[in-house]
Amino acid sequence: MSADIIQAIDLQKHFDGGDIKALNGVNASIKKGEVVVVIGPSGSGKSTFLRCLNLLELPTGGQVLFEGIDITDKKADINLHRQKMGMVFQHFNLFPHMTILKNMTLAPMKLLKKSPAEAEAKAKALLDRVGLSDRANAYPSQLSGGQKQRIAIVRALCMDPEVMLFDEPTSALDPEMVGEVLEVMKELAKEGMTMVVVTHEMGFAREMADRVIFMADGKIVEEGTPEEIFTAPKQPRTRDFLAKVL
Repeated sequence: MSADIIQAIDLQKHFDGGDIKALNGVNASIKKGEVVVVIGPSGSGKSTFLRCLNLLELPTGGQVLFEGIDITDKKADINLHRQKMGMVFQHFNLFPHMTILKNMTLAPMKLLKKSPAEAEAKAKALLDRVGLSDRANAYPSQLSGGQKQRIAIVRALCMDPEVMLFDEPTSALDPEMVGEVLEVMKELAKEGMTMVVVTHEMGFAREMADRVIFMADGKIVEEGTPEEIFTAPKQPRTRDFLAKVL
């Protein structure tokens, strides 16, 4: 396996003056080309962990290294590193007043200084890839939840990221739309995209993860291959959680 692209070292995130320890000493590493799925009960710190990886949430303590550079260092150019990490949220975060094409070309033109023609060509190719080329001039309000989430994924891909972070990308969707979003994610994984996915979709974790991390109470309780975690979990806390969700 290749080198670590992201390392989290003793990550801490406290709220309410330290009373709530959302992250309590998390150590994790993500290798290039690896698909890591993070599971655990609500409130276990999964989303906080993910948001700390690109500093959307500023850690209270610890470090995040991205390609060997400490991005928690005040001198680091966080915006530069953030461009290399695509993020897909639960609630799409598309700009409602812009067409789909505009939503997709805005950041590449502004941040990567791509020409309108170049940005549009890339956006159209990606729309085609997720079966939504006919929606380029539509507005987000004209799309279904599943379509919006597929757009949110390809919008992140327009920036040519090195890592994709997914924060419960299917939890706001109607059940029949979940499959179409997971399909796009599976394609990405097969192409070797480095992915960190926080999800409740155990089937996806089982099928696509190289490694599964189980979190509870702001800590990593256990990690291993899907086989190890789902068929022979070592920790009682993991067994207890899986008994409830499988």
